[in-house]
Amino acid sequence: MGRRLANRTVNPIGLGVMSLSGAYGNVPDRTDAVRLLNTALDLGYNHLDTASLYGLGHNESLIASAIGHRRDEFFLASKCGMKRSPEGRVIDGSPANIRQTLDESLQRLGVDHIDLYYLHRLDPNVPIEESAGALGELVREGKIGAIGLSEISAATLRLAHAEHPIAAVQNEYSLTSRNCELGILETTKALGIALVAFSPVGRGWLADAVHHADYQQGDLRSLFPRFTSDALRANTVLLTTFRDLAAEHSLTPAQLSLAWLLSQGDHIHAIPGTSSIPHLHENFAAPRTALSTDLLAKLNAHFPPNILSGTRYPPHMQIDIDTEEFA
Repeated sequence: MGRRLANRTVNPIGLGVMSLSGAYGNVPDRTDAVRLLNTALDLGYNHLDTASLYGLGHNESLIASAIGHRRDEFFLASKCGMKRSPEGRVIDGSPANIRQTLDESLQRLGVDHIDLYYLHRLDPNVPIEESAGALGELVREGKIGAIGLSEISAATLRLAHAEHPIAAVQNEYSLTSRNCELGILETTKALGIALVAFSPVGRGWLADAVHHADYQQGDLRSLFPRFTSDALRANTVLLTTFRDLAAEHSLTPAQLSLAWLLSQGDHIHAIPGTSSIPHLHENFAAPRTALSTDLLAKLNAHFPPNILSGTRYPPHMQIDIDTEEFA
């Protein structure tokens, strides 16, 4: 059942914790967030993913206060290299910022070691070899266990991996965001690197949870072209058929999405996020075994690459993304 991640065996379905700090609307009540995190560990989730950026430190502090006393029960991943300033989001992959951000994260998390530490975005002003080298120093110092990279291309991965072994790549990957198939999927497999898929249920759309563009204040989806009213209307027919396929196999749409993803390679992990305990149970119950050849063929035919109306990111956010993109 388990899959390798940075020399550890973890459940292939982990938990992205970002949504507990308001990325998709209101910040959940603290009591509810604490209950969800503890329920996740009780269910068997043992891979939790956070970042210094999430809630400007709130997310890491929440993990410390909610489940810090259960630290030996989960594999912990966090990220550096992206922060906010009065002028907006800042990408900074410099060695000095990497080290400073890690020290701040360790303090918030109440630990002296993070199992997997990602560079959140490629800094175009800092050679990736320099960022990877700085992270490698932190591995040697024992402050982090392994290095990850997020939203990067196969070419960037190879450059970084030549500088210091990379344990994981975290890119967006789902039935409706298949950019990974343009290079990073095969490259991670060839190099023995885990591919950790964020937004594996299409930011809720594949879970049949987004039907209109009436978002709460602070919901990231209000920024993304594929979540506008026009795009949602255009994509409705795809979701209708997908919902029927899931029902035919006694699965929910979210479970079918996760099962498809895990079928794409045994080095793949999924980290769906949620602030709902019922959804927490639902995601964890998704099949871990490969789907039938027939069902996979139907899903791939129904969701060919780049089928959705609307892009993943608006132009001002896309410039920070290094991944391969469809024309």
